Amino acid sequence: MKLRFILVGVAALIGATPALSQEVGIENKARAATYDVMKGKKVVYMPQTMTADLTIAWNDVLQHEAKDLGFSLEVRDINYNTEQGARALASAIDDKVDLIVLQNSDVQSYAKLIEKAKTAGVKIIQLNMESLRQSDAYIGADWQGIGEAAGRAVVEKCAAGKGPSTKVAIVDGVPTAPVDEFQVYGFRKILASHPEIQIVSQQAANYDATKARAVTASVLQQHPDLCASFGIWDSMDAGSGAAVKEAGKTGQVFVVTSGGGNQTSCDKVQEGIFSLLISYDTRIQGTSLAVQVAEELQSQLPAGSQHLAFYTPNTLITKDNIRPDSCWTMKDLPYAQ
Repeated sequence: MKLRFILVGVAALIGATPALSQEVGIENKARAATYDVMKGKKVVYMPQTMTADLTIAWNDVLQHEAKDLGFSLEVRDINYNTEQGARALASAIDDKVDLIVLQNSDVQSYAKLIEKAKTAGVKIIQLNMESLRQSDAYIGADWQGIGEAAGRAVVEKCAAGKGPSTKVAIVDGVPTAPVDEFQVYGFRKILASHPEIQIVSQQAANYDATKARAVTASVLQQHPDLCASFGIWDSMDAGSGAAVKEAGKTGQVFVVTSGGGNQTSCDKVQEGIFSLLISYDTRIQGTSLAVQVAEELQSQLPAGSQHLAFYTPNTLITKDNIRPDSCWTMKDLPYAQ
């Protein structure tokens, strides 16, 4: 009995607050403040097109984040039209939105508008395609690193005495696009140390699989002993791989491509259409984008006061190392309906 009275007395001295808090919980005031800051903010998403698996996946992430955090989201699809993109970007800046998520057409076209946004106090996250002009943040692929990885793989297959020849073809998308500019630089940087490897063709296919198929078929006619084909984007390079297969040279021509890791590309690795897929994984990019959007909307720093970048890691996928989770479908994405 004496012990019981002592415990009761101690509880009275401490007070009933701890017991009460365990019953009803404690409000997380930091959470409330965070949500209050982002509520009502205006975000504009400007992809190159809303027909690509990448841009659809990013939109899915942004739509769910907007719903959860309370900011508004407007999508302005420029449909690969740079002039239309410039008008849409200028309009968003004039509207004084809080944040623009921008996919650049090329390395120069939006440079002045990015600077204008900074002056107007509008923050910009560049997504997967960089301008030469820095903005508040970049989230996306390490294109130069992808080019270097592709170059090392081609050297391994096509150096003197290793392949049917030392001949290599490059299939560009749009030569002025950051995807092309940075990848080709990285690729040629590696090959510069291996002068025995010859680049026998470099032609643009405008991100079109049909054009890539025709270009590669023509190169194979001129160079039937071609060792490797290096392409810029998996959706386009499916055409190059198809041309190699039609020519009966699957296994002879090393077809290298890169992409966001959609299941269709892993299927092409399994089929032998692609020899090497360098994946920058849209799933990681979507998560990274969501984090950066939340950070930019909360930050009190003025537009242009910092230049952050997150280059998503590259995964090299071949028939030998492919796994069931190496690629994704839309239903596999974290926010898929």
